[in-house]
Formats: sequence, C-alpha cells, structure tokens
Amino acid sequence: MSYSTELRLAYTKPAKRWFPTITVPIGHRGLEYCDGTLSRELSPGEYRARRRAVYTFVDTRERVLTVAPQEILTSDSVSLRVTMAIRAAVVDAVAFTERTSEPWTAVYLTAQVALREVCATVSVDEVITRADTVKTEPIKAATANAGQSVGIDVRDVVIKDVILPAEIRSAATELVTAKARGLAKLETARAETAALRSLANAGRVLDAHPALARLRLVQDAPYGTKFVLALGDAEPDTD
Repeated sequence: MSYSTELRLAYTKPAKRWFPTITVPIGHRGLEYCDGTLSRELSPGEYRARRRAVYTFVDTRERVLTVAPQEILTSDSVSLRVTMAIRAAVVDAVAFTERTSEPWTAVYLTAQVALREVCATVSVDEVITRADTVKTEPIKAATANAGQSVGIDVRDVVIKDVILPAEIRSAATELVTAKARGLAKLETARAETAALRSLANAGRVLDAHPALARLRLVQDAPYGTKFVLALGDAEPDTD
C-alpha cells in the first residue's frame, strides 16, 4: 500500500515549466522591443524571453572601416588615389538602430567628402615632398560628428596610401636622380681640387728644399733598387 502511495505522489508532482531564453553574446548589446517600443537594453548574458517581444543585437566591438581608393584632385588639378581607414565602434546601440537604416554608410560618406575637401587644399608638390601633407584632423572631426549622431565613436582616421600618377612618379624619380648625380659630381670635383691643392703645396716645399725631394725619391723607390752616391765633384761609379 505504501508503495502505490509513493508512486501516486511521484506522478502528481508538478512538472517544471520551461521558459524560452535569449543570449546576448559578448561584445554585443541586445535591444528588446514590445509592440514596436523599446522596453529593455540588454548587456551580454542570458535573459528570459518575453512574449510578443522582438530582439535585435548590435555588435559593439571595435572595427576598422576601409575606405576604397578615391580619385581626388589637388589644388593644382592633379589626380591622386588616396586610401584611408577609420577605426570606430558602436557606443549607443539605440541610436545606431533607430536613427538611420545605414549608420556605417553615413560615416563612410562623411569621410569621403572630408577627404576630398582636405586634398583640394594641397598641391602635388607638397604631396611629393611631405608624406603627411594630407592632414587627418579635419577628416576625423567631421567623421566623429557624423558618427556621434548615429551612436558610433570614431577613434582614429589613418591615411594609408597616396598614389601619384605614373608620369609624375617618373618625373619625381628623375628629379631625385639628377640631384643625386649633381651632388656626386660636386663631391668628386671637391676631392680633385683638394688633391691638386695638396700636390701644389708639396711641389713648392720640394722646390724650396731639394734634399727633401731626393729623400722622397729614396722612400718611393721599390725594394731592391740600387742607389749610387757621388761625393763632391766625383763622378759616380755605375759599374
């Protein structure tokens, strides 16, 4: 009897109810909308899902947005190809989701326009002589303002490459080569002048002191050379 009672109690024990859950991944924010209205903003973790709720996840990890090469005119109407990268992250998931359908595109477009405005103020000569001629501060300021309005924090803007037309690159290379050759010839001429000046000074010393000339002759003679010395007016014996 006791056995059947225990069995009956086991079957009448209430079953545990199961509730659906959602998980917000690390590096994301979750937005819960009920009846079209934002009800909760969720940090990474697991939550009980509500009925009639719609969930949206926003990636808040830092990313690098690469701007495709841009054909841009300088102040002297020379076409450059410039590549740029933007380092940014979403800091306001609500603004990122609700204010525009393409928030990253808004930042991208602003960066393109700002880059063109900056390049329009520099000449090709400035680009050739200085690699940092294209300033990133105005581009970063404009891009940061655009990003702030859609919940994006623009942290850095980097100019990756500035590519000149092939003709200008060749001309610049020839100019540098010509300057290098001129400097080399100038150094050669200076060395030759210094050598001639030294020889002239040595010649004047030897003219003033004949004994030094004979001593120098002895010093420069190769090993095994035979010397004949004549004393006074005596004829040297060459046998």
